Amino acid sequence: MPTPQLIRIGTRSSPMALAQVERVRGELARRLPDLRTEVVPITTSGDRWTGDLAALGGKGAFTREVDQALLAGDCDLAVHCMKDVPGDRPVPAGTTFVAYLTRDDIHDALIHPGGLTLDQLPAGTRLGTSSVRRIAQLARHHPHLRPVPIRGNANSRLAKLDAGDADALLLAVSGLHRIGQTDRITQVLDLEVMCPPIGAGILGLQCRTDDADTIAAVTDLGDPRTWRETSAERMLLHVLQGHCNSPIAGYATTEPDGRLSLRAQVFTPDGKTVLDAHEWDDDPTILGTSVALALLKQGARELIAAIAY
Repeated sequence: MPTPQLIRIGTRSSPMALAQVERVRGELARRLPDLRTEVVPITTSGDRWTGDLAALGGKGAFTREVDQALLAGDCDLAVHCMKDVPGDRPVPAGTTFVAYLTRDDIHDALIHPGGLTLDQLPAGTRLGTSSVRRIAQLARHHPHLRPVPIRGNANSRLAKLDAGDADALLLAVSGLHRIGQTDRITQVLDLEVMCPPIGAGILGLQCRTDDADTIAAVTDLGDPRTWRETSAERMLLHVLQGHCNSPIAGYATTEPDGRLSLRAQVFTPDGKTVLDAHEWDDDPTILGTSVALALLKQGARELIAAIAY
């Protein structure tokens, strides 16, 4: 199958998204040195909106316009953070994810100008985050802290912290690494304290299903281990039918013997109720379904349905 001469890569226009695309371009250049790539930056409705994401249809607000550009032929490849890709509905017809790059760090990080850790923050500290997942876990483990809404890409959130809009900030370690801001990290949070979102640290490569040449060119960029972990996590999210206001967390890992492990939690927004399931299996689809069913048996459907969306 012939290699295309040019691949146009569609992406959100934020500094972090553009940095992610550079990683993809670098890996393509190493594998296919004669291939040219071109970046097609797209400002999504989620990037423009400063209110509640649910008003825009949730996480799809960060992917919808990129999907449209891909389907319209304005780009040949889309790069997405998988944590931003909705899991409660199929990917747009005519598109498919063909590869997931090797997974980055899945932890959350605390950024505090004074260098304090989460346990050292005094009562009433304004902790900047708009994530329902983070807010629920903060309420569970650190109810004395006060979450304050803060939106925007990682760079703009750091600028808002520096401007005094919050006293401290929670961001993903992987995102800080991508924008070269890991020196701002005060503390990497333990997974028992802050369970990550589904798809944390994973970049997905999406193509049109009928674009065989591009699919062939980029598929080898994928990591088989990350593919299995992502498949398990997204099957979990699909069965749970969680939306952007659902405090759902979870992550799959590959054990030394090759089996998959999937830990997942569903919270009430106030963190007072926590549903927890952890299972192992060789098949990612079976594993994601099994963990989701375990959570549903504990009442996850009722918990999710009770949250406004």
